[in-house]
Amino acid sequence: MIAAIAVMAVASCGQRESVTRKSSYMAPSFANGPLKSACLRSDRAQRNPQLCGCIQAVADRSLSNSEQSLAVTFFSDPHRAQEIRQSDRPNHERMWTNYKAFVSRAERSCRGL
Repeated sequence: MIAAIAVMAVASCGQRESVTRKSSYMAPSFANGPLKSACLRSDRAQRNPQLCGCIQAVADRSLSNSEQSLAVTFFSDPHRAQEIRQSDRPNHERMWTNYKAFVSRAERSCRGL
């Protein structure tokens, strides 16, 4: 499940619409952006506009635009995520740390959608 959300949770920015409370993290119910688009195009059975919009909303609060753009590439090239995770480059290490925190937030905030 974490892997599914991790893969579904990556891209650029979007607009925030309504706000709902999920766990202890406030996240808008719907947001539009590249992560949402990538999520909706994925082959995951659990994908739906609410879940993908929630993931995008969490990404908007957790990842920079460039981090979201890099994360979107994980959908078409999952091996790229491994490369970033194992990289010694400071910007990749920082991105991976932020990405892991984002996945955790998305999992808590978007569970059940």
